[in-house]
Amino acid sequence: MPARHPLDPSIRLATALFGSLTVLFLLTACDDADQSVAPGGTPQFTMGSGTTPTLLGRATFDDPSGPPLDIKRITGDWHVQIKAKSGLDLAVQDIVFQPGGFSGWHTHPGPVFIQVISGTMTFYESDDPTCTPIVRTVGQGYLDLGEHAHIARNETNEPSENLVVYFAPPGGTGTAGLRIDADPPGNCPF
Repeated sequence: MPARHPLDPSIRLATALFGSLTVLFLLTACDDADQSVAPGGTPQFTMGSGTTPTLLGRATFDDPSGPPLDIKRITGDWHVQIKAKSGLDLAVQDIVFQPGGFSGWHTHPGPVFIQVISGTMTFYESDDPTCTPIVRTVGQGYLDLGEHAHIARNETNEPSENLVVYFAPPGGTGTAGLRIDADPPGNCPF
């Protein structure tokens, strides 16, 4: 089993938030954006298995008396911007996937940034007719816009740990509203 991150949890959270926020500013999120949901009919959800999620924190960024959230930063040739009508929630979760563990097919109400901090993860997208694996290893990230169903799988013989940063509509508590279960899309054999 790979060694756990050597820093204490508060330093890990601060490091994860700083790294994630640096990347997150590339995003524009609006309440009126199209939000995909599981197809109608009788649900055939694939529940996750072999995962241990730990919510590290969730906060709402909103000023009800002020204008919509609009952050823009330019540093040299690097430009980032975040816009959100009615604010946004930022949630950070640590998820450990045991060998063979998987998330189940799902979507999100907003974008999700995933950082692999140990092991190897494989992601599959429901809109890919060939079910091509997207493999990420330690130090690599995976951006999930949340627009269509996807699944995360640990297809190795070693555990994998991920720091997951969600952008979501404001007002949720805990992990409520961060994940929307979806039916298997039929493009992958699992």
